[in-house]
Amino acid sequence: MNTKIHCTPLLPATHRPTGMLMPALARQPALLVIGITLLLSACAGQKIQTDTRQSSPTTQVLTISLRAADLRTAGIAFITPSSATGQEEDKQAVALAFTGVLQDVRPDLRIVALPETLSAINRMGLTREYKQMFEDYRLTGIFEREALQKVAKVTGMRYVAQLKLGAFRQESKGRWGVLGIRMLETKTSTIRLFLQIWDANDGSVAWEGSQESTLSHESLAEEYVSMKSIVEESARDLIAHLP
Repeated sequence: MNTKIHCTPLLPATHRPTGMLMPALARQPALLVIGITLLLSACAGQKIQTDTRQSSPTTQVLTISLRAADLRTAGIAFITPSSATGQEEDKQAVALAFTGVLQDVRPDLRIVALPETLSAINRMGLTREYKQMFEDYRLTGIFEREALQKVAKVTGMRYVAQLKLGAFRQESKGRWGVLGIRMLETKTSTIRLFLQIWDANDGSVAWEGSQESTLSHESLAEEYVSMKSIVEESARDLIAHLP
C-alpha cells in the first residue's frame, strides 16, 4: 500500500493571505513602544533621580557640657558603632560615611576615625579591655570612665564618639508602567541614627543627638537609595548642630 504525502508550498510573503500577516504586524507597535521606552529609561534615569530627590529629616540634640573651643582643641575619636541590624558591615559603613562627612564639613576638628582607633587599641594590647567596655555598655548604657580614658590616651583625643544605627529600611513602590511592565518606581530609604560624645576626662556624656531621615527619589532603574547616601545626609544634619 503506497501512501502519498501532499505538501502545500509556502507562499511568498506578498502572496500570503492578509490574515497570516496581521498577528506579526500587530506585535510590531508593541515591540516598538517597549524598545523606545527602554531606550528613554536608560537616558533619563539619572535626571529623574536628581530632579525628584526628597529628604525628610527629624533631628533632636542635647548639648550638656561640650563647648566649641574644647571640641576643636581636644579632638574626637570614634569607637565601634552599635547596630540594630546586627550586621558588622553596617557598622563599618556607618562609621566610614559619617566620619568622611565630618572631616569635609569640619576641617577645624582633630578627628581619629574608627580604623585608626582600632589600630591604636590593638597596638597597645587593649583588645580585651575594649571588648569588656562594650559588654558593660550593653548591660548598663554606660562606658566605664577608666576604659574611656584608655581609649583617649592611645588616640590622643579627649572626646570619644559612638554612632548607633537604630534602624535602616529600603522600600520600592511602582508608580508608572507600559504594557504591564513597571517602569517608574519610588525608591525610599529610612534611617535612624544616634550620636553620643563622651568626655573621657570625667566619664560624662558631653553631647548627644538623634536623627531620623527618609530619602527618596523616582527611578527607572532597580537601584535603591544606598546606605552611604542616607548616612551622609543624616551626618550633615547632625554635624550642623555640633558646637
